[in-house]
This record gives sequence, structure tokens and C-alpha cells, in this order.
Amino acid sequence: MSHEQFPTDRPAVVTCGLPYANGDLHVGHLRTYVGGDVYSRALEKLGQETAFVSGSDMHGTPVAVNAEKEGVTPEEFALDWHETYEETFPKFNVEFDNYGHTHDETNTELTTEFVRTLDENGHVYEKTIMVAYAPDEDQYLPDRYVEGECPYCGAKARGDECDEGCQRHLEPGEIVDPVSTITGNPAEYRERTHKFFRVSEFQEYLQEFIDRLEGTSNAQNQPREWIEGELQDWCITRDMDWGIDYPSEEGDGTEELVLYVWVDAPIEYVSSTKQYTERVGADEYDWEEVWQDNGDIVHVIGRDIIQHHTVFWPAMLRGVDYEEPRAVMASGFVTLGGKGFSTSRNRAVWADEYLAEGFDPDLLRYYLATNGGFQQDVDFSWSKFQERVNGELVGTVGNFLYRSLLFAYRNYEGTPEADVSEEVQSRIEGAIRDFGEAVNDYSIRKAGLATVELARFGNEYIQRNEPWKLTDEEPEKAAQVIRDCVQIAKAVAVLFEPVAPGKAERLWDALGEEGSVHDVEIHAALDAPPASFDEPTELFEKIEDDRVEELNEKLDERVAEATADDGDEETESDEKEATAQSDVSDLEPISEDRISFDEFQALDLRVGEIVSAEGVEGADKLAKVEVDIGHEVRQIVAGIKQLHDLDELAGKRVVVVANLEKAELFGVESNGMLLAAGEQADILTTHGDSEPGTKVR
Repeated sequence: MSHEQFPTDRPAVVTCGLPYANGDLHVGHLRTYVGGDVYSRALEKLGQETAFVSGSDMHGTPVAVNAEKEGVTPEEFALDWHETYEETFPKFNVEFDNYGHTHDETNTELTTEFVRTLDENGHVYEKTIMVAYAPDEDQYLPDRYVEGECPYCGAKARGDECDEGCQRHLEPGEIVDPVSTITGNPAEYRERTHKFFRVSEFQEYLQEFIDRLEGTSNAQNQPREWIEGELQDWCITRDMDWGIDYPSEEGDGTEELVLYVWVDAPIEYVSSTKQYTERVGADEYDWEEVWQDNGDIVHVIGRDIIQHHTVFWPAMLRGVDYEEPRAVMASGFVTLGGKGFSTSRNRAVWADEYLAEGFDPDLLRYYLATNGGFQQDVDFSWSKFQERVNGELVGTVGNFLYRSLLFAYRNYEGTPEADVSEEVQSRIEGAIRDFGEAVNDYSIRKAGLATVELARFGNEYIQRNEPWKLTDEEPEKAAQVIRDCVQIAKAVAVLFEPVAPGKAERLWDALGEEGSVHDVEIHAALDAPPASFDEPTELFEKIEDDRVEELNEKLDERVAEATADDGDEETESDEKEATAQSDVSDLEPISEDRISFDEFQALDLRVGEIVSAEGVEGADKLAKVEVDIGHEVRQIVAGIKQLHDLDELAGKRVVVVANLEKAELFGVESNGMLLAAGEQADILTTHGDSEPGTKVR
């Protein structure tokens, strides 16, 4: 792994978290796969040797449970969904260099090799543990066959994950009050011997690794809770038939065990890369160089599986002497109209549904890639989708391209004979730098918006210079302006290719360019366009209001029908999900403008103790609060008069911005700011007894 700026002289691999071969894809699922595809294409634009790989996760209890419900084998069930995914991803221009699955021969062999190496290196041991058992079925209950209460937060938990509460990984035997999902009857715990991976041995390594890890901040920070605490070893076997058999020795008692799904699933990243090399040859791309030598490995995942990719997986790689990940990019979730997606309630916009409505896949790619930072939650609604498409793709990008290329065609039959101006040359070079910085910041949003900002500049440039007024009186100046605009259009095609590959290729063809825009690198944005091209057509179409109303009606009707068919009784999972997301939808959106750590450090936040508080005369909401911040007692004016009993505030510990400029409100000096949350001015206080003057970090 390197920490050089991309592009490096080492091969890179971009992977996406494996979709469970367990059901239809919706736009929430697509966020990760679109993000991975955008990032992979962006690396290639910079000239980085890159493979983009993934595969279907075929194993685990959810697959086995649902296959049993449908009366087919788990393999038949999973392969059917795998083939569906293989067909669906290209329809959204998500083009994997290799897309395999965890049950194929390559992954089975490589997983077996991994586990044997871990065992030989002393990283695997046997341990007798308590495992959920269903006496009426006479069988042990792995993972999703058992439900109960999370021992850490008390939420409802299923098998190996507290997916409705703290999202902590759960080991066998940890579920409180276990119940069999097969019969609905209480289960019991019985002793059973299983294999464990000594994750705890890698704690010091993982603490160093997490400091090196690049990517999104949630992937860098969330794992510290586990890595810096008491790191538990990891049970890597399960009592079930479906999965990769544990590589046992004859008579050692492990013949009936299969490997836990989170052992073979990430190994598929390696297997899929290996399959790519086997197809194209090691001279073109060498999987061993990237995974066993010094490659740049980037994982693009959902935030619910951060722990697996930043704790278990790097420890496994270390245990078999493979390369560690360079970066983990963890996406936020996608909500629907402020509420959580619910596959069981049919409350989702499905991938095939989106395409059936006739929308271009690149519109959704742009929406998912640029609507907030990658790690932030994104709310999908047809109205918001319409707003982004009409405002940015139609109104900014499409408007510039059509007006400038149409003017060029009608007046010059293509690109005018003139040199690019210094202003436009500099602006395109700036967009190229912005694009490169975005890639190295792991921000697909900034990479996409670099193109939109360039098109916005193009609109301003053509409007400012008004070439239609110059063609008769200053023809050379008119030619210069349109030459610049055609160059900007070409730069848009090159820079926008990772986010909107289909539209970028269409624009490339409209410019009369040879070859494919997918094959050129970023500096092609500065190469001269062809001298002639045909009359352009508009690249994007406006979405009308009545179309959005129709889409909303269809969605509402479908959700209502699903609710009625189910007796109008939501499951506890859906109810909690909807309630949680409804609460989130009432919040102010998170700002898309980020500040640096240094900017945050410039705030001097201090613990204070309220000495007294009284209303400001003549002001309905303001109170004058005397606060002891250790070094001195400050007078602060705060809008809490009608929201708090001022007489009861004395002695309350609060948080104060101590280096805010002084202000005068209703003739009263305010020397600082009291921090409070929401419309009810919920005053921020401290959990412990930090002394007044203690700095908040």
C-alpha cells in the first residue's frame, strides 16, 4: 500500500461490498455500487491502473432461510439472484471488470487456502462455547435462525448483528432470550466446539493500521471503539450445511462445520481480482502484485459493515501476509421521502422500476453521487430527483452544451479556427486539479461537481461575451469565444465520464471525436476538438411536474396496497425503521460545506457553570446569564428566557464558545455563546463533573 497521491505506479483495485443473493436491488443498494464505479472510473481518468471487482454473497443464513421458504436449494436460490445482479448492474452503467460469486471454485479454493494458512500460522484455535439450540427441531441455530435481545443495547437483534440498535457484531451465544426463527419457540444454549480466529493478537497492528487508513471519516473513526477497547476473538465456523466447508482434518470433529459467511465474503475481493487476471493475463493486470506485493486497495461499502472491513478483514489479510487496504469509503444510507426503505413493505424505488419509468441511468448516478457527501444519508424523492435533474443537469450542464455547440455548428460547422484563451485554459486546468484533489480526498461528490462548476463557468462566459453580437462586427472575437466554449464542452465530456458515462459518450460522439471517452485520460480535456461536427441535440430532458405527480401516486398506491395486503400491521423492524427515519426527516439537513480540523480547533469551547440568570428588560426571549468559565465569570446573552426557568439554572454545567467576538443585544454586552440544541434550546451540558474552564476537544 502506498500513501502517494493518485495516480501511483502501483496497481489499484476498487471493490464494492458484496450484495446478498437474497432479493431485488433498489436505489438504496445502488448508491454503493454507483459510488464504486464512479471512483474506479475517476482513478482511471487520472491514469491509475485499476481493476473494479465485486461478486454476489451466496452464503449465510438469510439465503438458506429464504431458499427453504421457496422450496429450492440455497445454491439454486442464490444463483438465480446472482444472475439477476449480473444483468442489472450494467443497466446502470456499473461496469465491473469482474463480477464473481462466493460459491464458485476460485473463491472456495482461495478461502480454504486462507483458513489453512491462518491455522498453520497459529491464528486459529478451538473453543467450546454456548450455541443456541432448538430442542423441538433437534438442531443448532446459526445466525439468522435465532432472534432475541442485544446484550449491549437491549434492542431486537438477529444472529450475528444488532441491526436495529447499536449495529455491533454479535458472536454466537451472545443473544439474550434466544428464540428460533424456524418455530418461533424459545431456544436454549448448549455447549458446542467451534473454531476461533485470534483477532485479539492483531490489536496493536490494527491500532496502527487505523491511523494509516484513508477514505471516509466514518470508516476511520467508528472502528476505534473496538480496536482501542477489549478486542474479542472471532468465531469463524457455523453449524449449518450451506457454505464453504471448514478445511478439517479427518476425525477432528469439524466435518459438520462451515465457515462463517464473513470469512469467505471478503476473500471474494481477492478471488474476483484473480479471475480478472486469469481472463486478461498478468501482463495487463497482475492480481498477486496488488494483493500480495504493494497495491492500492480501496473498499467501497455501506456503513453498516465498517467493522468487518476495518477490523476482521485487515487482521485476516495480515495473518496470511497479504496487503492491507489503503482506503475504506463507507456510504450513508438512502431514505425515501424522509422514511426508511422497507423491502418487506414494498416501500422502495426498485432498480428495475426506475428503468421501467424510462429514466436514463445517468440521472440516478448523478443524484446518488453528488447529493451530499458519500458518508451522509441521502433522501430520495421524485421531487428532489426532479429538482436536481432540471436545475443542474438540464439548466446548467445541458443548457451550456446545447447553446454553445449549436452556435458553433450553425456558424462554423464545428470548431472555429482559433486558439483557446488563457482564461479558459486556466479554468479547465483548474477543473482538472479540482477533479484530481476530489479523487485523492475520496469525494465522488466533489469529482462530479467539478464538471457542473465548469459548465456553470461556461454559461457565464458565453453570456458575458455574447458571441451572437460579435459575428458581424468582431468575427475573430466571436470565433475565439466559441472556440473556448467548444473546448469547455470537450472538457465536460472527459470530466463527467465517471459520473455520467453514457451521457459523456454521447457528448463525445456529438463533438465528432474518435474512439471512446471511456478510454481517454483527464488531460484529453485540453486537446483540440475536431474541426467539424454535426448539429447537436439536447443531452438532458426536463422532468415535468405532472410526471412527478404520477410517480408519487404510483409509489403511494403501491405502498398502500402492500400495507393492506399485510393486514395493515407493520413489523416491529419496519415500525422502528419508519419512526427513526421520520424523526430524521424532521431535522435540519446536515451542511454540505465541510470545515477542516484546524478550523474546528480554532473554536475555544469551555465548560462553564451558570452563576445566575435573569431576563433582559424589554426582550421577550433574551436572558442575561453569568457563567463561570474558570478563568473568569462571563456575561452571556442567550435566547432562553421563555424556554427555561431561569431561577433553576444556577449551578448547571454548560458548554460555552469562549472566543466569540463580543456583541451587544438590547443594550447588554454578550461575551461568548451558550450552546443549545433545537427550537427548545436544550442546553448542552456535561456527562461528568468537568471543572469550569475545562477545554472541550
